Amino acid sequence: VQLQASGGGSVQAGGSLRLSCAASGRIFSSYVMGWFRQSLGKEREFVAAITWGGGRTSYVDSVKGRFTISRDNVKNTVYLQINSLKSEDTAVYYCACRYSSSSGYDYWGQGTLVTVSS
Repeated sequence: VQLQASGGGSVQAGGSLRLSCAASGRIFSSYVMGWFRQSLGKEREFVAAITWGGGRTSYVDSVKGRFTISRDNVKNTVYLQINSLKSEDTAVYYCACRYSSSSGYDYWGQGTLVTVSS
């Protein structure tokens, strides 16, 4: 599985962005697609995930109500809609994929940078 993230950019606080993660290769309904982010000097953290088959979602508490993860099974693409951006959302965002039975993510895309200015 290859993952290609895009959609990052520079935006003012309060603005919105939609990140995309295009997946190629064989995608199974048992996959879980996730978004992570890493800010300068901090460890990478989980942001959101969605099951490829059932569309079940999960979020880290700090983004609930502002971030929405979704997927388009026809386009093999996962999205992360980010609203009400805050300066602390500035980070490199990564998409990743794992088997539902895996404890860790097996495939990673390159990051896309989101910069929020106040």
